[in-house]
Amino acid sequence: MATIYEVAALAGVSPATVSRVFNGMNVSAEKSKRVRKAARDLDFTPSRAARSLRRQNSEVLALVIPDIENPFFTAMARGVEDVAQAAGYSVVLCNTDEDHEKEARYLDIAVSENMAGVIIAAAGDHSDLSGLISRNRPVVAVDRGPHGFDVDAVTVDNTAGGKAATRALLEQGYRRIACITGPEDVETAQQRAEGWRQAVVAAGMESPADYLRHADYRVDGGRTAMTELLAKSDPPDAVFVANNLMSVGAVQVLLQQGKRPPAVGVASFGDLPYAALAPEGITVVQIPARHLGVTAAKLLLERIGGDTQPSRTIVLRNHISAPGAMPDSAAAQA
Repeated sequence: MATIYEVAALAGVSPATVSRVFNGMNVSAEKSKRVRKAARDLDFTPSRAARSLRRQNSEVLALVIPDIENPFFTAMARGVEDVAQAAGYSVVLCNTDEDHEKEARYLDIAVSENMAGVIIAAAGDHSDLSGLISRNRPVVAVDRGPHGFDVDAVTVDNTAGGKAATRALLEQGYRRIACITGPEDVETAQQRAEGWRQAVVAAGMESPADYLRHADYRVDGGRTAMTELLAKSDPPDAVFVANNLMSVGAVQVLLQQGKRPPAVGVASFGDLPYAALAPEGITVVQIPARHLGVTAAKLLLERIGGDTQPSRTIVLRNHISAPGAMPDSAAAQA
């Protein structure tokens, strides 16, 4: 069945305008005519919109993310805002700092302020969406999702990306490949580390857990973990780092110790955000950050518009940007 979002697109108006028309609110005669014609052409049932877009709901969406300073989430937010603005909605940005209590406060505000819907990159496995769901507030998880809640989600294939990045390092000649991943209770950290583990085990690496470090998805976390790994009696000759900011920290440590890649191999899940700290020789898993936001916003607007089909998970593709074979000088140092 057609959704209010499709009616809005055909009529050339926002979903909020379609809602106003069917809720009897003040809309120009010309727009009202276009909306009603589009509804007829699409066999759209107005009562469904009236039930789903009640007048007490605002035309505001909440975007709840863990770290606005990370350029990955900034690009994602831009994708959400572009779609929301085109549909007549405003976006309130909520930065949780990976803090469950802070996240819970923002979700409570989304309910109390009657926000139309929420897009959330969960702070961890224990994020609680029950308050939103009990009030039938549309929710879309993006990048990462809280466990135990049946909501729409937009992600990338984290396990495949971790595996591909590690294989790229293996193909470049590295053999003692470590992994720096995020917090243990964050889905993306678990999945990216699992991809690394599958690749190194398949390559015959013994005791891979000795080369695994969990950090906080921040620059300092990458620095600390890389320092620990290099202090081992048998330090790694390469490292897969499970997010862009930790990659910056890891590369900083390598440069300080005179191990500029590719002397030690580096694969980063996401582009390093600071060009000056991105020497040649780094393998990168390219993540479609803006497209994640665009896709999540479209799903949310469809739900706001009355879409009642079962929840969906959309998985977007990553691709690998690898520097090529390891030079002989690097192989000698590995």
